[in-house]
Amino acid sequence: MTQKSRTEYSARNTTVAIIARVSAILIGFAARVVFTHTLSQDYVGINGLFTDILNVLALSELGVGTAITYALYRPIAQGDIEKQKSLMRLYRFFYRMVAGIVLVLGLLVIPFMDILIKDQPAVGHLTLIYLMYLANSVCSYLWVYKRTLIDAHQLSYIGVLYQTGSWVLQNILQIIVLLTTGNYILYLSILILCTVLNNVAVSRHADKLYPYLRDKEVARLSKEERSGIFSNIRAMLMHKVGNVAVNNTDNLLLSALVGTVSVGKYSNYFLIIGSVKQVLDQMFQGITASVGNMGVEAGRERIKKIFEASFFMGQWVYGLTAICMYHVLDLFVGLSFGEQYIFDSRITLILCLNFYLTGMRQATIVFRDSMGLFRYDRFKAIAEAVVNLVVSLILGRIWGTAGVFLGTMVSTVTTSLWVEPYMLYKHRLQESVAPYFVKYALYAAVTFLLWYGESFLCRYITGGLWTVCILRGLLCFAVTNLAYLLLYHRTREFGLLWRKAVQLAQKYRRDRSEA
Repeated sequence: MTQKSRTEYSARNTTVAIIARVSAILIGFAARVVFTHTLSQDYVGINGLFTDILNVLALSELGVGTAITYALYRPIAQGDIEKQKSLMRLYRFFYRMVAGIVLVLGLLVIPFMDILIKDQPAVGHLTLIYLMYLANSVCSYLWVYKRTLIDAHQLSYIGVLYQTGSWVLQNILQIIVLLTTGNYILYLSILILCTVLNNVAVSRHADKLYPYLRDKEVARLSKEERSGIFSNIRAMLMHKVGNVAVNNTDNLLLSALVGTVSVGKYSNYFLIIGSVKQVLDQMFQGITASVGNMGVEAGRERIKKIFEASFFMGQWVYGLTAICMYHVLDLFVGLSFGEQYIFDSRITLILCLNFYLTGMRQATIVFRDSMGLFRYDRFKAIAEAVVNLVVSLILGRIWGTAGVFLGTMVSTVTTSLWVEPYMLYKHRLQESVAPYFVKYALYAAVTFLLWYGESFLCRYITGGLWTVCILRGLLCFAVTNLAYLLLYHRTREFGLLWRKAVQLAQKYRRDRSEA
């Protein structure tokens, strides 16, 4: 079997991930529409609230996955099977421990449920429903650790295919249950079953690819190696705290400060924004293992060139998507779920800006984590968490829902936006970060000018709601892409990406002709 290049691995992983994710999102969106039209707003709010509670409890994962994946890159590149076995044994122990911790912490939350829910929703068997969400979260940690080894070998598309198949099956069965019975307990039972089936399937596939996973004789890692991994895990724990505080506490704050109805509205917006973000993030997840491999084998200049191209690609797709989404999101939510679920336009603007700011960080995050740099900015994560919670609480009491989301933006701008790239340039690229910030400012200025100009143009589009929604989307897509192309087609980053695309297309044609 011919060894593929990092570019080929990245292209395959990214392509499969995007196609699979779009497929899963479409069926998931259909399930969500059925959900909102067959169950009350209280159920929609409870779904978002319990999901966020368990995301907070996922802090017990401690960032083990990222730390172990980073540790795997070198032994995989060197073909060191024994080291891979030792790392996976340690990983299995950690994840079994995590499952137990999540279970215990999840049970301890139950007595405080009245504090987390401002207005008691009209939902029966509330404790049982929460316990089913908890069971699904615990099951998600069992067996799944083997997927990390597949991903580290630059074969992440395999896990994506299993996960997508599981999601599609789950949503089809849940749609049938909601339309025929409207039974929420049965709806959640399907969720748990599909989670277990997915994890078992991935585990068995990993055993077939890497038979040494079943070996009983596994050497223990040295004290120095364990110490290094534990140090990385402690650093990633801080990042997990920051990430959860910024991205997974909005529903908790909304429930406590505003009420579960606002949580229900946000859940629908989050479904759309989060689904789009997941599709775009697949571009970067698809290159993660290849970046880790490059960090082991390539020099500083090569790494810098690929990072700058990745950052350029990220600003293009996230800028384009943020602009399009802002101009169609409210219309789409109203058409899909009902006008009662539409936010004020100012809230939509804040949500789309947060999406853009988060997207602009993706290239930096992938390079930081894949190259083991997460220790250097670990305290940033704690500062981000504190800023987010304090500012969101203060502004949430003043401006309600908008204040909560504005707190997220403030925490990102004051911490992650500048600390993450600074640490990457200082500790890996080993040069001044100033050119990065100049490019960031240029990219953002162009995007915001287009955003404002297209808002003016969209006012002249009239007609039915679906017509306006579609025409606005097409206008923003065409104008933004054309402007980006005219402005950036002569840049070094665009040239590199174009050459890579041409090379992949030519190799694909050669492979087809030889087949």
